[in-house]
Amino acid sequence: MSEKTRYSDEELQEFKELILKKLDKAQRDYELLKSNIMNTDGNDVSDTSPTFKVLEEGASTLSKEEAGQLAQRQMKFIQHLQAALVRIENKTYGICRETGVLIPKERLRAVPHATLSIDAKNKK
Repeated sequence: MSEKTRYSDEELQEFKELILKKLDKAQRDYELLKSNIMNTDGNDVSDTSPTFKVLEEGASTLSKEEAGQLAQRQMKFIQHLQAALVRIENKTYGICRETGVLIPKERLRAVPHATLSIDAKNKK
């Protein structure tokens, strides 16, 4: 019996559903971070006394910077998931881009946007 070169359509559908769930959650998380950065929740320093305003603004700026970094990271994660969906449509999903062998299902369930097998990842 020859070694499989790609996942079956049923297996790809299973991964697609997993990725769509993760994508939905990632997009909700991103929107939450974005609203935190843009201060759309209305929690700002406009109603605090002047003595606390400087401290509040400093903490607020730091918090916004952290949220901005998290939002960037979340957007990158979303882009990786979207790229994985494209690979599913192209039927190239789950194939290591270095070795050309199938990435184990266990790895893809844990990291659905993976493009490298564990061996290829360890060699880098």
